[in-house]
Amino acid sequence: MKHLSHSVGACVLALMAVLCGTSALTQPLHITGAVSASGTTVAYAAITFTDAADPARSFSTTTDEIGDFLLDIHTAVTTGTAPASFRLDQNYPNPFTAATVFSWTLDHPAGSLITIYDLLGREVRRFELGLQDDGAHELVWDGLNSLGERIAPGAYFYRLQAGDQVQVRKMICFPGQSAAAGFRSCRPAAPAAGASTLAKSAGTAATLWVVRISNTAMTSPRIVPKEFPPAEIEDGAVRMFEVEKERYVPLATVVAESARQIIRGFGAANIVGWRPDMTTAQINTAFGTGAGQLGFSILRLRVPPDSLSFRQQVATAKAASQKGVTIIASPWTPPAWMKTNHNLVGGKLRTDCYAAFARHLDSFVDYMAQNGAPLYAVSVQNEPDVSVTYESCDYDGADMLKFMRENAPAVGARVMAPEGCNFARSLADPILKDSLAMANLGMFCGHFYGPWQTNLSPGISRNKEVWMTEHLVLDTTWVEVLGTGKEIHDCMMADMSAYVWWYIVRYYGPIHENGTVTKRGYVMSQFARFIRPGYYRVDITEKPQAGVFLSAYRDGANLVIVAINSGNQAAEQPIEIPGSGATGFTPYVTSRGKNCAAGGLLSVSGGTFTAVLEASSITTFVSQ
Repeated sequence: MKHLSHSVGACVLALMAVLCGTSALTQPLHITGAVSASGTTVAYAAITFTDAADPARSFSTTTDEIGDFLLDIHTAVTTGTAPASFRLDQNYPNPFTAATVFSWTLDHPAGSLITIYDLLGREVRRFELGLQDDGAHELVWDGLNSLGERIAPGAYFYRLQAGDQVQVRKMICFPGQSAAAGFRSCRPAAPAAGASTLAKSAGTAATLWVVRISNTAMTSPRIVPKEFPPAEIEDGAVRMFEVEKERYVPLATVVAESARQIIRGFGAANIVGWRPDMTTAQINTAFGTGAGQLGFSILRLRVPPDSLSFRQQVATAKAASQKGVTIIASPWTPPAWMKTNHNLVGGKLRTDCYAAFARHLDSFVDYMAQNGAPLYAVSVQNEPDVSVTYESCDYDGADMLKFMRENAPAVGARVMAPEGCNFARSLADPILKDSLAMANLGMFCGHFYGPWQTNLSPGISRNKEVWMTEHLVLDTTWVEVLGTGKEIHDCMMADMSAYVWWYIVRYYGPIHENGTVTKRGYVMSQFARFIRPGYYRVDITEKPQAGVFLSAYRDGANLVIVAINSGNQAAEQPIEIPGSGATGFTPYVTSRGKNCAAGGLLSVSGGTFTAVLEASSITTFVSQ
């Protein structure tokens, strides 16, 4: 923390001394000092000293461009008799915008001259007032220089010369600042007629001063206003004040006219045969869009290795299809007879069975369509790059390329690939580099296990959609559950068009076995219920505070913003939505104590609204 001996501060004081000459008089209570925040000096902060016993006695000033301040507190004021001393008061208001008032007292009749200077000592304006009587005087200055031009914002000095007596004070001009500048005038209240001196005399109680430091329009850095407890201040005191920097919350701007990836939806898997099929109530909960429902729009199925099990996949898929749900399917293994080890676990697809396996996938597509559950897409293989003890099949990059070049067209639906456990580039790159394989590819897909984000960049083609088709976290603590919302956010910000969880019905999934929606389910519904298939993600200048994550989506006039606050304290986030046409937003909140709970309408004013995000929560704002 620095003192007024700082080089710039010293120059300012030296200039004042030159302007005053040797006749400058010391005021009864002279205070100097500085204001700092986190080791940084605070420029143009407002400082107010108020008599704790008499709030009407209030004196204010501002710090200068290097955080220093000077203030004279008048503790001796008399009326009804000739003034005891020559005195130039602080201008008021200070800082000022358009005009300010100079006041002074003469101890005997004298010719008076008021001169205003800039920081470099150049004359700005002068007022030759002629002979004035002893007593109080005032002058209103309109803030114009000698050429009739408005002065520039900044610090200035004003100098009173009356005969051979001189005093100088400093003032601040702010652009656009209200006259009061948010704090009280430094002009002392006039005492009642016949009142005696207000100065402390021997044997009387010490005057205690309350000091408040706050922002002005030009304060830099912005600070948290602070009031200091009453304390006695001695003449010539140097007071160093430490305050906190104001927490800067940048404005997040939604670019509503931009368009990133199309959103196909959000969902989970129903693997009949490994789990019981879903009940009617569970189907309605999963795919309904009302309160207490998830709003899922994607259902993932397993392609059984034997055709006799195809029928097990129909009931839920058909009911979901009737609700407009997109259905995709993944094989965990080809039939055992097509594999090199003649086993459903491990092994590879025999090179002479590629065409046969394509026909197997196509027969599943036909069967589901004939039974009222048409498939949107089918994968070549679930996680071809891992070794497990359940149904599986191994593919390398060359194997996946061969199938996509030669056999994908025989499958009667879009073909997804490579569906590795973490978007493995060893599987994806051969497809990316081959024009025929790319032409046969429906969309890239992969699972959210491992460094998937690193594997997505560079090289995943923007001409093909990218889907995340499986993720699983067993932990059901609130932190991990909210983390699922952050996973979805990350996938959307990575230009993915879909997010698909593992089992729909499981204690760690979106619906518990007892039929209730889990906390993870409500977190997922914050996206799935409100961001419907056909929406596009739009750009948002995401510069929120630490722990806050924002994404935005649009379909025509409908705008949805999702905000995640992972912090342990509520966060206030201003959001700008220029050109969107939205007049208000309804918030829906999931937190430790809320389950996608609707809040009151937030009005948009001037194209902006401010969202208050609950601690550790996810909030969806739906335009009205």
